[in-house]
Amino acid sequence: MRLSDFQALTFDCYGTLIDWEQGILTELKAWTTPKGLSDDEILEAFGAEETRCEAATPDKPYPSILADVYRALGRRWALPVNQVAPIVFGGSVGRWPAFPDSADGLAHLKQHFQLVILSNVDQASFQRSNAKLGVEFDLILTAQDIGSYKPDRRNFEYALTELGGRGIAKDRVLHVAQSLFHDIVPAKALGLKTVWVNRRRGKTSGGATPPASGDATPDLEVASLAELVERHRAE
Repeated sequence: MRLSDFQALTFDCYGTLIDWEQGILTELKAWTTPKGLSDDEILEAFGAEETRCEAATPDKPYPSILADVYRALGRRWALPVNQVAPIVFGGSVGRWPAFPDSADGLAHLKQHFQLVILSNVDQASFQRSNAKLGVEFDLILTAQDIGSYKPDRRNFEYALTELGGRGIAKDRVLHVAQSLFHDIVPAKALGLKTVWVNRRRGKTSGGATPPASGDATPDLEVASLAELVERHRAE
């Protein structure tokens, strides 16, 4: 597979471009200290509750999903939850940091591809993250726009329809993502070529990403966006 064969790169954002695990831990660590939970225990519990909440209420905007996740984690760990803390956590997306290679990598790729965001957040939350990424995306598609959360295939079908309207065929679209569960499996099921940005390479747990079920074999695996850029330069 040659990267230069593609016209558009569709990106997952959180976990791929934005370090959501660091952001989540920064928000939750102090609250969970009395329980002595490890980072992986916090992240895995978050991933399980987030997936459940998104599937149960796909019409809710992402800040409300995060607030529900916070309340669910409080019940799971028997931790106190006041009225304000879930709302604060729901608004935390814009505080999550970008990976160090994201802005430079996107700046390079922007010169060669149309760049598209396909994310499980809302437009307002993404705009706060976009300020950290330093690039103007050609198209921004969120769960708020689509009415469902990945791994629902409707999100990918929606993106392909939008890109088709711009004259970009499916075989010219490459999906780039960290999550096998949310992205690689459903993208492959629809016949999209995929790149797995394995930000957790060398780590034993899945972190905030639930285990994948189905065909999760990507067409290309890289450890970072910087590695993807180097592969493109090498071509």
